[in-house]
Amino acid sequence: MTKNTEAFDKWIRSSFVEMNTELENMYFEQEDRSVTVGTGDNIKVQIRDEGHGHIVKLGAEGNTDGGFMSAFDLLGNLGFYFASLRRHGLTNPDTETKSPYEEASALGLHLAASLGVTPRFATSHLATHNRAVDGVMKSFTSIEEEYFFLGYNTRGIFAYKRAADALTRILPLGVSHPLTAVLLQNAKDALKDVILYNKVLFDDLDVDRFFYSVRPYYKPFRVGDHIYRGANAGDFSGINEIDLLLGLCSAKDISYSQTLVDKMLFMMPECQNRLRECMKQTPLMDEFLQSADKSSDKPWFKENLSLFLEVCQLHGYSGAQHHNMLVKKYIEKPSTQLPQEELAQVTASGPPLHVLLDSLSRLRDLRLAAKRDDIVTRYDDVARLTELVS
Repeated sequence: MTKNTEAFDKWIRSSFVEMNTELENMYFEQEDRSVTVGTGDNIKVQIRDEGHGHIVKLGAEGNTDGGFMSAFDLLGNLGFYFASLRRHGLTNPDTETKSPYEEASALGLHLAASLGVTPRFATSHLATHNRAVDGVMKSFTSIEEEYFFLGYNTRGIFAYKRAADALTRILPLGVSHPLTAVLLQNAKDALKDVILYNKVLFDDLDVDRFFYSVRPYYKPFRVGDHIYRGANAGDFSGINEIDLLLGLCSAKDISYSQTLVDKMLFMMPECQNRLRECMKQTPLMDEFLQSADKSSDKPWFKENLSLFLEVCQLHGYSGAQHHNMLVKKYIEKPSTQLPQEELAQVTASGPPLHVLLDSLSRLRDLRLAAKRDDIVTRYDDVARLTELVS
């Protein structure tokens, strides 16, 4: 880490957080908490100018070849700066044809091109690759609800990764291997943790503070000429690895594969590689179906298939839990309180809220293997396999 990189990082962890927190508290005390115009303008200018000063020095420094993690961390800090400008109305992709922040855009595009990721902060910058300093992780504000959300969202991500890792280890063994039952049990335990963490968020995360003071930092913004959607809690490969390895979703499905393409550059390169590998594998569900005719009466088949179906059920439940509990409570319901002109910019992903909700409900039902007439799910295959163990 160079002196300029270190100075920028220290600013992101201190003054930047303090100024964002002060602005959020000012917004939250207003009658209309969605309004940011005309409030704390001197603080907004300070964020813009102090950050710009750091970025000019970093741009002049050029490629320092500090290694992937150093460059990735710098890209995250730059993304935090962009996101703060977007949150406080100092840039808006809907009223601009290119970013007004040329130096920051140039640095972001340079870093992203060399790293193979999107030129903005991603979920991993706040979750799996968020280095703590003296016990404090990076955040936009010091508001308790943000720390709470980041802590439990990251717990959920790591649990999904554990489940995906267990399922991946089955591939070279096959579904009939004696240790496959152990790995399926590991996946079960991890998905139970996901469900637990989702419930903690649902029960204890303050809706208004999340909606008005945390969520707005995840909006789309321009880097250079292009708009890049906001970071999404699903921007890691684990959950999609589970989709594909279980066989509940398929990369042959044009809608699902479009989701994978859209999120690929928002993931760490190692996650991108894992996801590509999963697309080449035969799903575990298909292996069980292929074995059904000759092995359905054998002990290994019933034991391993029973565990497999439990994993499918838990994965579907966690997906439904996210949509039916978290999205509805923390995005859909509070959105009804916003003025019409604000609704177009509610989602981090960019599309209008109703489009996002339709897409999420489709994904939920794929993971549930629900019976639907308008999309192909694994409902019939899961029903057949369930009969073989009943």
